[in-house]
Amino acid sequence: MVTRRSTLAGMFYPKDPALLEKQLESFFNNVSLTITGNILGIVCPHAGITYSGLTAAHSYSAIRKDFDGTFIVIGPSHSGFHDCVSSLAWETPLGDLLPDTDLIEKLPVEVDNDAHQQRENSLEVQMPFIKYRFPKSKIVPILLGNQSYENSIAMGEVIFEVLSESKNDVKVVASSDFSHYIPDEDARRYDHYAINGLLNLDTMEFYRRIYTKRISACGIGPIIAMVEACKKSGAHKAELINYMTSGEISGDYDQVVGYAAIAVE
Repeated sequence: MVTRRSTLAGMFYPKDPALLEKQLESFFNNVSLTITGNILGIVCPHAGITYSGLTAAHSYSAIRKDFDGTFIVIGPSHSGFHDCVSSLAWETPLGDLLPDTDLIEKLPVEVDNDAHQQRENSLEVQMPFIKYRFPKSKIVPILLGNQSYENSIAMGEVIFEVLSESKNDVKVVASSDFSHYIPDEDARRYDHYAINGLLNLDTMEFYRRIYTKRISACGIGPIIAMVEACKKSGAHKAELINYMTSGEISGDYDQVVGYAAIAVE
């Protein structure tokens, strides 16, 4: 099987397996979380893990540790690629993640492995967390190029159709950071305003709040697609389980990026 090589190891996360494992272990050890419901999907950030790793660990900790099914990972295309899925194995310093080829074949989304070979942190940064926490799981990586509300809803619907036919346990990951490069106080106010509009799974209200306040979240399409797929699968609520900004790590509170861990059940 052809493998998609890591492009961000040594930049967004450690290339050395021992160092990466130690950092991930530290993040997960600092999560105190009790989730009793059946988590169908999560929102997870994708910055350099020094900044967003603790929030990402909260996202993945919402899923039971013995999960060995498939993760559909939806990330925004920062390079403007069209909607497409990868059928490659994905390299991480901790070992490769294999694709769920059966599910990929059923998904009515174009396979474009060349597009996925490009540097794209929205998907790649998720992979070390998945490999560390859920080493037996498989992946379906989707790049979402068109983040219009209508296209995001449509993506959620096709994902639901695949979920409803799959014999495997599947979780959906929406990769997104929130506000970018604004003062910490503003980021917190705007991001919580947007997130509060999503907690009852009202994606139109979430979309309206994002655009009314011009909130610079980069993965609104993946979030909408994930929530719609989960809602059709029986989800009834979302919960914000962690929020922080890059300022808490860098000490620079004038220009921050917001990170949120949200669980949908």
